[in-house]
Amino acid sequence: MNFRLPYRMGRLAGWGLVALSGLAQQVPVLEHTLSNGMKLLLVERHDEPTIAGAFVVHVGSAHERPGITGIAHLFEHLMFKGTPTIGTRDYARDREIMAEQERVREAIRAEERQLRAAWRRGEIDDPQKPENEPERLRQLRARFRELVEAQRAILVKNEFDRIYTAQGASGMNAFTHYDLTAYFITVPANKLELWLWMESERLLRPVFREFYAERDVVLEERRMRIESTPLGRFEESFNAVFWDAHPYHWPVIGWPSDLPAISKRDADEFYATYYAPQNITLILVGDLAPEAARAGAEKYFGRIPRGRTDPPEVVTWEPPQPAEKRFYAEAEANPQVDILWHTVPFGHRDSYALEVLAQLLSTRTGRLYKGLVLGREVATEVYARQESRRWAGLFNAGGEAREGRTPQEVEQAIYDEFEKLKETPVPERELQKVKNQFAAAEYRKLTSNNAILFQLIYHEGLGDWREINAAGPKIQAVTAADVQRVARKYFTRENRAVAIYTRKPGPGGEDPELAALPAEQRARAQQQLAQLQAVTDPAQLRALEPTLEQNLARAPAEAKPLLELLLKRLRARLAELETAPRN
Repeated sequence: MNFRLPYRMGRLAGWGLVALSGLAQQVPVLEHTLSNGMKLLLVERHDEPTIAGAFVVHVGSAHERPGITGIAHLFEHLMFKGTPTIGTRDYARDREIMAEQERVREAIRAEERQLRAAWRRGEIDDPQKPENEPERLRQLRARFRELVEAQRAILVKNEFDRIYTAQGASGMNAFTHYDLTAYFITVPANKLELWLWMESERLLRPVFREFYAERDVVLEERRMRIESTPLGRFEESFNAVFWDAHPYHWPVIGWPSDLPAISKRDADEFYATYYAPQNITLILVGDLAPEAARAGAEKYFGRIPRGRTDPPEVVTWEPPQPAEKRFYAEAEANPQVDILWHTVPFGHRDSYALEVLAQLLSTRTGRLYKGLVLGREVATEVYARQESRRWAGLFNAGGEAREGRTPQEVEQAIYDEFEKLKETPVPERELQKVKNQFAAAEYRKLTSNNAILFQLIYHEGLGDWREINAAGPKIQAVTAADVQRVARKYFTRENRAVAIYTRKPGPGGEDPELAALPAEQRARAQQQLAQLQAVTDPAQLRALEPTLEQNLARAPAEAKPLLELLLKRLRARLAELETAPRN
């Protein structure tokens, strides 16, 4: 089947219009480089009266170092804090307060160094315990809180978002990856100049106000996403086991000891290095006139000075793994196995065959589900995926054990499916079915401005936007012999790391109310109960209670036990918080 996108493009002098042969769903991207080295990608598309805009900064957690892990993600938060004219009622006073905050923070850091030294000498048991803090440190913290309150009095909260929203924009957000950071929004077609001004202003004149408060917000995000989930800390530790040398071995959100240690000076240096124009790509998709968009980008973004030096590449590479690694943990989750193999980075010639192999195994029509869930009945859930990052890659497969079966049985059944791929070529009909799935998925990804924008963000951030057009034909060219070759090459014992999770009994044994739930609901229940227990604000729980009650009233019979348990535990947690003594 041939797919054709409803694009219309004319030839423009000075543009590099890339038209690649292969499938029909080619995205006509115009590429231009501004005078300061910033790259501009445009897709003219008149199906919607909007423009989806983004800028991709070619920096992620892989560009960090021990001591400042999490700083790339911290910038995702800081870049919404405004400029000298956005976000404050009194910029002169704002600057004075921030300067005084830095002087106080420097004194706090000196006291914290003394605490860590005392801990190393064995004089205190924990440098982070409040009771171990000297009086001088308490006084400094109190002074810093006073400065925070003084700054809050002159801040205009969320002004960046409010300006956009008032002009009809929507979907403003950002995300951080191991290899990139992206900021995006959709604006009406007649508000392109607003986007050009707003985005260039926060790159040209960013103000990192509320720096330390935002750092605390990230710490709380880390606690909720990782430390308060049944498998979060185990998965983080397992990832660090899998990667020996590569900076992929620390989490994108950062280590808990590094986040509180990041200073404003660290942030300024990081910004100057990685947020330079030559390390940024602008992307605009939608109802635009390319020449006018290019002129506007030069007018606004071209005024940002080029960085004095080009950002350094990641040079640490992962050495070949000499032996299998195994990771065992008891968790408040159903028994399961998670397996990682080292594979290849983005754009590697083997990545396409590995993508096809992953699709052969995954989904409810794939080999793992048919073999382990329906056939041998050792698992309730299974998965497989190939993840090619910019500098290295991994393949991930695993599954949850059925009641009465073990993670080791699931593990062995997964290996058996890989052995079949190694020994017997994939039948042509099965291979073509998977290729058709890829073709259909690629078409769906390119049917709206936002869908195209995110594909360009992803491919450009990982190394080359041209893969949006080139990957499809390469997937279609994968043969059964290619799948067999990569299966034999990468899925070896010494190239893998295996995590085995068994159920952790609760105090005095397993939670009887949780055990009474159907097996397929327990993992979800454990995760949601852990999140409820992590909430410390009664208002959040009171806001959630009516929603749970409504969901329970409308739920089918099989879902009611889970919702009833969640509602019961929410009320218990709310009563606990409301009766707890307050400081």
